[in-house]
Amino acid sequence: MWARLWNMYRYGMTTPLLDVIAGWEKVQQFTAAARADIDELLWRRDIRAASIEVAKSSIARGGADSAALEGADLVGVEESPMGKVFAASLAITADAPKFSEIWMRAPLQVITGLHTLVAKEFLDKDQLARPRMNQEADDPLHIGFLPDYQEIPHALIFLSQQCSTTKVPAVIEAGYVHGEIMRLRPFAWGSGLVARATVRTVLSARSLDPSNFSIPENGMFESNRNAYVAAIRDFATGTQEGIEAYFAWFSASLGLGARAAG
Repeated sequence: MWARLWNMYRYGMTTPLLDVIAGWEKVQQFTAAARADIDELLWRRDIRAASIEVAKSSIARGGADSAALEGADLVGVEESPMGKVFAASLAITADAPKFSEIWMRAPLQVITGLHTLVAKEFLDKDQLARPRMNQEADDPLHIGFLPDYQEIPHALIFLSQQCSTTKVPAVIEAGYVHGEIMRLRPFAWGSGLVARATVRTVLSARSLDPSNFSIPENGMFESNRNAYVAAIRDFATGTQEGIEAYFAWFSASLGLGARAAG
């Protein structure tokens, strides 16, 4: 199986292997700092004493910030298009940790499940949990480039296979998954919301932030949209320099999200 997947990577995909990226010194340094920020949050007595309130606040703020990155007006009418985006973002942010156990054995099932959850009000049923079949996808961040749709099925399978067997640190895995989904934009609508939700899923599944106290979406939002777009474009280069720059941004965003929760 791995020989077949390796050939898929060599001949069709631009992102280096997860285990390769995990061995890069700068990526290790950036992500270790993010882990330290999250660990510091989790060890605070005041946070643990108010665990229920902190977790609820994390979901509310994370959902709002993820929606804002999609361009949603947080004071819009509930039944307006942007109001529906806000509601979908809150729903996927709240439910992302519930997929933790499934993630450890079937990451692709989680990715498609999250998409069904978030996009059910926006796409036809035959588009839910299915990769796009053309070169059309929403682009609320104005990233610009869009990989060929024929790459997506193989890329998602390969991503899932790597994550189901990996032993790399949780922050590296979370960053890799987020970056790859943002690079691919595999769905006609909602890829960004899915990508950010998987960060919560991975951090919970790998027991780095099992209670979901931190607010990774807030860190991404506070870093500003231009920095977010630049980071995704860096990741998409497939180069060591570009991916290291992406992980510098991603790790800093997790750090911001951990500090925001406190």
